[in-house]
Amino acid sequence: MTTHTHTHTQRLERLDAAYYIAIALNIGYVAAETCVALVHGSAGLLSDAGHKLMDVFSLLIALLAFKLASSRPSQRRTYGLRKVSVLISLVNALLLAAVVLAILVESASKLAHPSPVDGAAISWTAAAGILVSGISALLLGRFRRGDINTRGAFLHMATDSLMSLGVVLSGVVISVTGWSVLDPLVGVVISSVMLAGAVKLVIDSFGMIIDSVPEGIDPSHVRELILSCRGVEGIDELHIWPVSIFETALSARVRVHGAENAEHVPDEIRLRLSSEGIQQSTVEVHLI
Repeated sequence: MTTHTHTHTQRLERLDAAYYIAIALNIGYVAAETCVALVHGSAGLLSDAGHKLMDVFSLLIALLAFKLASSRPSQRRTYGLRKVSVLISLVNALLLAAVVLAILVESASKLAHPSPVDGAAISWTAAAGILVSGISALLLGRFRRGDINTRGAFLHMATDSLMSLGVVLSGVVISVTGWSVLDPLVGVVISSVMLAGAVKLVIDSFGMIIDSVPEGIDPSHVRELILSCRGVEGIDELHIWPVSIFETALSARVRVHGAENAEHVPDEIRLRLSSEGIQQSTVEVHLI
């Protein structure tokens, strides 16, 4: 138990540091990109700076959710404030979807009415954005499997890197050919891809709000796992739900044949479930 707690604490500390570094990097980049945009009169770069600023807000929201997920229980809040982290994950997902949709609409508008832009300024500034977003994505990517908020933040950073790459390439082509319409065209393509990922994240987050089985856990496999325990004849009730962005709980009422099996079945089920990512389980035994 002590080793598990120590390992979990180390993971939380590393994730905490990853968020702080990513937030600092993105705030610095937003300030720099805004200055370049104002100097060169680039509406595109200024819009991108606003998009990056929204990413900073999303990182802050995800960090807050991460803190709440580690909150201690009380007499009235037996799970602490852990469930709030799931609500915040939905807010984060909706924010991402709204930002992406706004970018898509703006790109489509510019596609209909393109205006001259400074390709060189766009390319160099966006290249720096790739570095910032790439480092942030690498920092958060190691933890995205165990936390839907970190997965959302990772998606923010990863798609930002792709967007910046597209902007760099469009800037180069615009500098060589003067074809300014390429800038909004790239924006439409990248935004469409981002919107699909954002919608998926909204669906996953909403599923956690209504206590759906968390992604990555197969209810049929869990049922088979329980039924394979010696002495278990059937399952009358099975519920699986997210306690927080980190933890999953299960309750089950199982029919067990023989009193000798009833003693070991709950512990065996809990052991098997822990290996499947279900940290909390309540098993009620019904002798037959």
